[in-house]
Amino acid sequence: MSFWNSDLLRLTLAVFFAAITSIFTGHFLYLLLLICIIYILRQAMLLNQIKHWLQSGAKADHPAHSGIWDEIYYHIFRIKKTNKKRKKQLSRIIEQFRKSTAALPDAVVVLGEYDEIAWFNNAAKSILGLKKRDKGQRIPNLIRTPAFIEFLKKKDPDAILSIISPANGQITLQIKIVTYDKNAHLLVAHDISSLKNIERMRKNFVDNISHELRTPLTVLKGYLETLEDMEDEYSPLLTHSLRQMNNQTLRMQCLVDDLLLLAKLETQKINNYCVEVKPLLTQICRESAALEQLDNRVELFIDADINIFGNEQELRSAFSNLIVNALKYSPEESIVTVQWHQSGSSVILDITDLGEGIPELEIHKITERFYRVDVQREQEKRGTGLGLAIVKHVLARHDAQLKISSQLGKGSCFSCVFPKERFC
Repeated sequence: MSFWNSDLLRLTLAVFFAAITSIFTGHFLYLLLLICIIYILRQAMLLNQIKHWLQSGAKADHPAHSGIWDEIYYHIFRIKKTNKKRKKQLSRIIEQFRKSTAALPDAVVVLGEYDEIAWFNNAAKSILGLKKRDKGQRIPNLIRTPAFIEFLKKKDPDAILSIISPANGQITLQIKIVTYDKNAHLLVAHDISSLKNIERMRKNFVDNISHELRTPLTVLKGYLETLEDMEDEYSPLLTHSLRQMNNQTLRMQCLVDDLLLLAKLETQKINNYCVEVKPLLTQICRESAALEQLDNRVELFIDADINIFGNEQELRSAFSNLIVNALKYSPEESIVTVQWHQSGSSVILDITDLGEGIPELEIHKITERFYRVDVQREQEKRGTGLGLAIVKHVLARHDAQLKISSQLGKGSCFSCVFPKERFC
């Protein structure tokens, strides 16, 4: 404020001397106009100086002036010094970020508005095959896998893509795209080769052990059936033992069959065609009721004349598992409702029972392999623990979802939700 007062003081003194001079000359207005012109010209000259100083980057020392201009130069200098300090801090933060990101085992690529590469870390060089000269290039021009290009167009934050590395055919990558600004995206590629190898080994083990068990089980079951046919010659205790052995052999055979079916679902490509749902469900309901030796327990409602593009055998397996489970785990006098209906852009199969229900905390776990709800059940009602895992795999291969709602003591509803893209 003192600088401004000093400028006002100079201007006031100039006007005062002009007034005194005008007493002798009689031209006060002319003198006042001259003072104003000189003052304006001086301000214009000072503005031009500060303009040139700022254009040069304000690197040199600012011109020495008194008054308000000296204060302006001082504040600009302080702002410049503060910005310089902040710039150094930001540079350190950016450098630390680059170093930490460069050390990540996952490939990280920063993409611009048009999917051009703005920056990438060291892992992206070895995993994605990127080079320094690729900065500024559009990544679809460098990674031309059709699945990757389609995945990049959608930029779904919840989607994950698995592809073979363009730099190394022995590496399998899991790619995710994260949007962190309006027109900026982060591509993260994770090497899952070891996980894939472990999964492949597990599948091979299950497949091999299942095949190896099938032959001895078939032989054992054959001998047990032969011995049961001769049960009149044995004591009641031995007869009961043979029956138990036969039941357990049958259960073991069902387990092997389910394991083989799961291995098939995980490894073999699906053959799709238009499946007529009404006759399929009618036959499954009739067979399921006959298998459980329970008549008039299944009520079927076909409320939508919509068929599904998929594989009939796989859909039969999934639907049968759900209907048989509903019959098995609900009271013998209760009704199981099977309803095929449309809801919005989806078609849904609802299978509702009045059974024991499932605890809320366990609903998300029951589709895991060998998982069983912790309730008291009779031995003969126990399954293999693979039925719902098979259902989940079949629905996933048909772009569908399994939704489960249940209340303890009141029953459950298993819903197979098929998207509109599967209508035929």
